[in-house]
Amino acid sequence: MTKGIKIATIGGGSSYTPELIEGFIKRQDELPVRELWLVDVEAGREKLEIVGNLAKRMVEKAGVDMEVHLTLDREEALKGADFVTTQLRVGLLDARVKDERIPNSYGVVGQETNGPGGMFKGLRTIPVILDICKDMERLCPDAWLINFANPAGMVTEAVLRYSNQKKVVGLCNGPIGIERNIAETLGVDVSEIYVEFVGLNHMVFAKTVYHNGKDVTKDVVFKMTEDEAGSSLKNINATGWDKTFLRTLNMIPIDYLRYYWQTKQQLEDQARAYAEHGTRAEVVKKVEAELFELYKQEELAEKPKQLEQRGGAYYSEAACNLINSIYNDKRDIQIVNTRNNGAILDIDPDSAVETNCVITRQGPIPLASGRLPIAINGIIQEIKTFERLTAEAAVTGDYDKALLAMTINPLTPSESVAREMLDELLEAHKEYLPNFFK
Repeated sequence: MTKGIKIATIGGGSSYTPELIEGFIKRQDELPVRELWLVDVEAGREKLEIVGNLAKRMVEKAGVDMEVHLTLDREEALKGADFVTTQLRVGLLDARVKDERIPNSYGVVGQETNGPGGMFKGLRTIPVILDICKDMERLCPDAWLINFANPAGMVTEAVLRYSNQKKVVGLCNGPIGIERNIAETLGVDVSEIYVEFVGLNHMVFAKTVYHNGKDVTKDVVFKMTEDEAGSSLKNINATGWDKTFLRTLNMIPIDYLRYYWQTKQQLEDQARAYAEHGTRAEVVKKVEAELFELYKQEELAEKPKQLEQRGGAYYSEAACNLINSIYNDKRDIQIVNTRNNGAILDIDPDSAVETNCVITRQGPIPLASGRLPIAINGIIQEIKTFERLTAEAAVTGDYDKALLAMTINPLTPSESVAREMLDELLEAHKEYLPNFFK
């Protein structure tokens, strides 16, 4: 076996893993992954074995020179790794059900990356990611951490502020979906457009759209409001944006903004969905159960089309393109979560932002975009403050900081409701929040 790249994937038993395998197989000519270590915890052992065996069949069918290893020993997987990808879910989907149902019982949006649910996913995830960073410092100090675990922006923020792991990039497939929607709206190939993104993870805006060098933002927004374009994300029910509002905003917000600017409709949609088929997490559990039954079939040796129902479209494209560009110093432009470094003037230079970056061997270099438009500056600042307070609470276990974070989130209606939700969610997730129960 010739020397190549070693990649460790933490959360290797994820249903998304076949996306990753497919991406590595497609890029073998320029991204020579020779060792892929899929890592999980004891609770995920069965899924790891199922998806790992599918991964081995995919590699064998493709005839590529790649060894797939399955392990519960994170340290063994990390030794000498060149890239570490994280796609873990602390508490599994059962925790997500609580993140969705408990806020909803208070008349608050229940969602895994926004509001109280997103906060608690961050509180559970950040300490685990920081432990991985400590292991990387010992076992693979030169490796890049590519994080896909949600809330990706908050996790990236925590790594930048509370670890020595500076080679970190947060990833989301949302901007790719927006680009595809814009290209479809214009009736052109996605390669013909350039979209300038500014903001945070799940709080990002397509600020300017260019087609063959011409600013066509107004045309795109006009057509989208005429067509009443729906959601590009599987996990969000879409209500068409008000024409006057979106045309005056003159930007395309990621669909997660619907939770903030269409709160009433989203709550009504959630209530209806819960009554019909349960929370999004409960729907995903059913989809995953079906997927893993498919993955068990020994004749299956490729990514099944049913995976698209899971909501992870473009995951492989985002993750594999990023790794490929870092490894080969491609210097192309991708939308990632990275240290701001002054690219967006209104945001702390040391904070994580989601924006266009040139991807080099030294990592992402964010492109300067100046000041945020006044219409979105306020909500972005509010969410960034929420992210920073939540990250601090996750690291310290400080109840008061957690209460402050919960209260200032725009989806929380009052301080009293914030305290009640915080107490109930802390108790519900006690097993995964040791910092709060010392």
